[in-house]
Amino acid sequence: MELHIYKTADETIKGLADFFADTVNAAIETNGKCAVVLSGGNSPKKLYELLASAAYSDKIPWSKIFFFFGDERNVPFTDKDNNGLMAKQSLFEPLNIDKAKIFYINTSLGPDEAAADYAKKIQWYFGKDPIRFDLVLLGLGDNAHTASLFPHTKVLYEMKKLVSAVYIEEINAYRITMTAPLINESAAVAFLVYGESKAPAVFNILEGEKNIERYPAQLIDLSEGAADWFLDEAAAALLVNRPH
Repeated sequence: MELHIYKTADETIKGLADFFADTVNAAIETNGKCAVVLSGGNSPKKLYELLASAAYSDKIPWSKIFFFFGDERNVPFTDKDNNGLMAKQSLFEPLNIDKAKIFYINTSLGPDEAAADYAKKIQWYFGKDPIRFDLVLLGLGDNAHTASLFPHTKVLYEMKKLVSAVYIEEINAYRITMTAPLINESAAVAFLVYGESKAPAVFNILEGEKNIERYPAQLIDLSEGAADWFLDEAAAALLVNRPH
């Protein structure tokens, strides 16, 4: 685990944008292409808007990136809460990303069917190569969930599936999510977390007792390497062990 702590949320987002550019460019230099997993929710929207701006649009060979999603709400693509729609509006459209390079989760299917369909898309993309994303972007909820790995859900113990449907009682809704074993095979994972409300969750994940039922983001433990955490001072406020 590596911590990157910035004074403000905007500085935190810029730090991750720089990391994104470096990581993606390194993967493309090595492999000629790059597979990136995007996160949904509110926090990453500003990151995507920054990456699509003039400051970054020329730093990255966007045509060589293939985009996936770590999770999706079980809502239509046209719904404002759909992660794919948010990424389309804030990142894909401004950069004119080729639709063939974007792998959306098909929520017109039922949750279980959507999960199975997405697993097939991932397997198709990697073919005979190991399934290993170059970069996975993750967020963190106040309740310590990441992707749609929520506290006290069965998906926390899923070891075989790449993608799973999960019913979340606390929000009375289904979601479709990549599983922890799939995420943990990635070459790099970056968490983007900012705001005072996230400080208890950050502390519990990074320095609290080991308890994946309560703190699911503790499941993210890469098979090789370590996750990078991009935090603002407010989110990192409760941490004891932090870089000075």
